[in-house]
Amino acid sequence: MGVSLALAAGELACVLGPNGAGKSTLLRVMSGTLPASRGTVTVLGEPMGGWERARLARHVAVVPQTSEVAFGYAVRDVVMMGRAPHQDTWMRPSDEDARAVDDALTRCDVAELAGRRVDELSGGEQKRVAIARALAQKPDILLLDEPGAFLDVRHQVMLYDLLDEARKTGMACVVVMHDLNVAAQYATNVLLMKRGRLVASGSIEQVMTYARLKETFDADLYCGVNDVNGSRFFLPMRGPKALR
Repeated sequence: MGVSLALAAGELACVLGPNGAGKSTLLRVMSGTLPASRGTVTVLGEPMGGWERARLARHVAVVPQTSEVAFGYAVRDVVMMGRAPHQDTWMRPSDEDARAVDDALTRCDVAELAGRRVDELSGGEQKRVAIARALAQKPDILLLDEPGAFLDVRHQVMLYDLLDEARKTGMACVVVMHDLNVAAQYATNVLLMKRGRLVASGSIEQVMTYARLKETFDADLYCGVNDVNGSRFFLPMRGPKALR
């Protein structure tokens, strides 16, 4: 994989590309669950190899594309698991842990489900619980793999507004996604990937162009500008191609 990415506090980087481009692999390398085949990964100025897993978990949280359902556990218990890196050997929750969990439950709109078993929830509800668990962890870096999957429109908007708020407080976020329009609304920088290599990286204006998207997705996309807020939007093209 030939990818170089530098992520600073307060940035929300969106990783885009077709299926099989290596987006999820990149996230696994960044989280330390998959060793880099070459090159180095540095977290907060330290090489990944020097991080002990428990200490790394106090700084980096991951929301995978899919995760095992915690059968038999209530929603609040699962979200509290995000506090494990901050607890002592006996895993005794503190008042700070309780406040972090309550805040995450509310922000992810799952407070009313706190007493429900996770395995009884819908796919979208389970995804929101996974995000709440990661937020309760209070990380410096948050890595998310297609977090909008299974979410309805209202909760998708809520999620990305939440990530935008988090990055404005100094959290660094990397989000793997397929929705170009969402990326154009929220990203501070964008990475386009194809077949394990980096096609382009930079600002929305630099990267999300007709030519770059055509190169990445092998598809013709109309690139427009919203006359209300100036953000870009993208639509599949039919008929004559738009001006490049």
